[in-house]
Amino acid sequence: MEIIIKPVLTEKMTALTDKQHKVAFIVAEGANKIEIKKAVEAMYGVNVLAVNTQRYQGTAKSRYTKAGMISGRTNSFKKAIVTLAEGDSIDFFSNI
Repeated sequence: MEIIIKPVLTEKMTALTDKQHKVAFIVAEGANKIEIKKAVEAMYGVNVLAVNTQRYQGTAKSRYTKAGMISGRTNSFKKAIVTLAEGDSIDFFSNI
């Protein structure tokens, strides 16, 4: 099971990374905090102090088109905010 799906790269998370050494990831919905901690430490070689998780429920969306009204849902997902040890950092743009 792939635990870490992708990192969250937003302005708000960049500010949290600079000030509080926190990084966010979209993770598998069945993953728990211990599995997330082990996966981040193994993948990036950093020390993790804490893991906080949040579940986001998909919301209903609808829009009007020429063919009529189209209804659907956005995907639900789980986000993990990982607090790194002092001095550790993750560079997501080093492989580009």
